[in-house]
Amino acid sequence: METRALFAALTLTTVAACRPAPPDTPVLIHQRIARSGAQVGLYYRNLSRPDSLFHDPDVRMHAASTMKVPVMIQVFRDAEAGVFRLDDSVAVKNDFRSLADGSPFGVTPDDDSDTTLYARVGTRMPIRELVELMITVSSNLATNNLMDLVEPKRVTATMRELGADSIQVLRSVEDDKAYAAGLSNTTTARDLGIIAAAIADRHAAAAESCREMEAVLRRQTFNEAIPAGVPPGTAVAHKTGDLTGIHHDFGIVTAADGTRYVLALMVRGLESKDSSAALMADLSRLVYERAVRGPR
Repeated sequence: METRALFAALTLTTVAACRPAPPDTPVLIHQRIARSGAQVGLYYRNLSRPDSLFHDPDVRMHAASTMKVPVMIQVFRDAEAGVFRLDDSVAVKNDFRSLADGSPFGVTPDDDSDTTLYARVGTRMPIRELVELMITVSSNLATNNLMDLVEPKRVTATMRELGADSIQVLRSVEDDKAYAAGLSNTTTARDLGIIAAAIADRHAAAAESCREMEAVLRRQTFNEAIPAGVPPGTAVAHKTGDLTGIHHDFGIVTAADGTRYVLALMVRGLESKDSSAALMADLSRLVYERAVRGPR
């Protein structure tokens, strides 16, 4: 009996040893992206231990609403510098100037994910509340009001200081003339990952400002991408952005065991937002498993 049991154990061990190892995370990520037919930029860096993954991280795409996080960073830095206070109020307007030719333009509720602010045009609101609307519900009107405070060139310069070497924040959102002239805000997954890490590591601004910005990002209401790929109880401080054929998500993920990492996903080429969201959720799941369980 002992010989038979030993033989069976050896047989099982031999069979197990002959089985091919399961694909590692980079292979699974590549396979999932290939099946989608999309162009994807992915940047992952673990903040708890040395580990990273990249897939076309330097492919440049339209930034969509991801550029609102750099605007938030500049707002907080200006508040720290005494340019204004976050609780100062500003007049809400819907009259902006095109980067293309200086002509006036406005934004409309039809092209905005938030419609509540339009009823406040002509009234005053605290800067802090405009930041909340810009990030959590991606208000274009709030964004353009804040952009007039901080100026695109200064936002881009601050991103360079943080190490995001190629992001271009050129203009306010829904500037149709500038868009037609090829003047758009652009970025890469690498830049977005660096920006998220700057907040997580508390050097995008003062430590308290970074904690507050991360808290704002955790109140994000659009959670169909990165958060959809992680278990309940995982904190995700993130910002999405989408246009026709473009869908992005990036931010800071904190697992229940305390593991922290940044993940930036940029997707181009899928007309269905449901398809791009499903792709990003799958990639988020693969990255989460790697981040928590370690490379394999």
